[in-house]
Amino acid sequence: MIGIRNIGKYWARLPTQAEVQVLRTATRCVSTSQKLLHISPSSVQLSRKYEQHIKQARHFRTSTSFYAEIKTVEVPPFAESITEGDIRWMKEVGDSVAEDEAIAEIETDKTSMPVNSPCAGVIKEIMVEDGSTVNPGTAICKIEAGAAAAPPAAPPPSAPKLSIPVAAIKHSSFIQQAEVKVPPADYSQEITGTRTEQRVKMSRMRQRIAARLKEAQNTNAMLTTFNELDMSNIMELRKSIGEQFHKKHGIKLGFMSAFVKASAYALTQQPTVNAVIEGSEIIYRDYVDISVAVATPKGLVVPVLRNVEGMNYLDIERGIAALGEKARTGSLAVEDMDGGTFTISNGGVFGSLFGTPIINPPQSAILGMHGIFNRPVARNGQVVIRPMMFIALTYDHRLIDGREAVTFLRKIKDAVEDPRTILCGL
Repeated sequence: MIGIRNIGKYWARLPTQAEVQVLRTATRCVSTSQKLLHISPSSVQLSRKYEQHIKQARHFRTSTSFYAEIKTVEVPPFAESITEGDIRWMKEVGDSVAEDEAIAEIETDKTSMPVNSPCAGVIKEIMVEDGSTVNPGTAICKIEAGAAAAPPAAPPPSAPKLSIPVAAIKHSSFIQQAEVKVPPADYSQEITGTRTEQRVKMSRMRQRIAARLKEAQNTNAMLTTFNELDMSNIMELRKSIGEQFHKKHGIKLGFMSAFVKASAYALTQQPTVNAVIEGSEIIYRDYVDISVAVATPKGLVVPVLRNVEGMNYLDIERGIAALGEKARTGSLAVEDMDGGTFTISNGGVFGSLFGTPIINPPQSAILGMHGIFNRPVARNGQVVIRPMMFIALTYDHRLIDGREAVTFLRKIKDAVEDPRTILCGL
């Protein structure tokens, strides 16, 4: 039997269920054998008092709030070339989160990466403010694992409507002195004519894009040459085999695969366009990695298709679809955009008729695609209506001569208008 005088040491360490049962038995024995054992009533009261405390301790020990685990969420590691980023919160204190659910997003110079919850629970504390700059390993919030969010409070009663004339509101001085709220970084709103202004912090990605484009303008001796394509054959190809292609492979045959394949073929024929200047040397690459410019709400990203020289139309379409899905879901990694020997930008999806693309540094050239429009053209001495597209090649004139640039663009034109050119090695 456990002595009453020794109960304190068990209380200090929250006794187990077996020890609690022993104490209860001891109390009953002391109560029934009080006269026999000559134990004072105060000792019995002391035993019962400790038994009551033990019950409370067992209750708190098993309660959710006492036993819950608090997990601290840290910023995950970045890619090797990235040291910091800006955090954008997707959740607030008190919000319930599921395991692996995105609770925040870290926007770096090149891409955005999600921060996922390590467990299901409730956000108890946010340790860094929205928009703050964070580094890998920075503690950003605490989550109570297994907890449930409190039910939402009843909405307050709506304020009575005031019958103020619209003209009075328009000319009220309160409109001019009203607090201007800073909208989120991806702010996009129609102009309403209220004479207000919004100040938005430029995102890291937008800052990086601006710096790189200005770098390209300051470094390269950029020149642009143009040509036009008759899209009749490639459109007929899509019409004749597009349904079979989709039925067999589960993916649609688009125009981009024709341009990517034609560009890869032209680059193997004109390796200087695939090269780059580095210091006082020229680096020639024996592989073709094509960056495909993709517009996202946060800015232009250029994921890379690797080793395109060995791909066919199907491989290219699958690669483009995979990168496009990553871009739409914001799951592009830095590794998806590193490198690239040549870039294709398709402004035609937005209805562009004509334009001069800017080089994506440190590359030496970029192909600009534009919209397809029916135009009158001369064919065999006759004026006919054909679906035509203007294409543009901007190149670094320090490395690429005009003859090479024009020949290269002409090779793309021939390969897109008649894919048999590639098959025959012409």
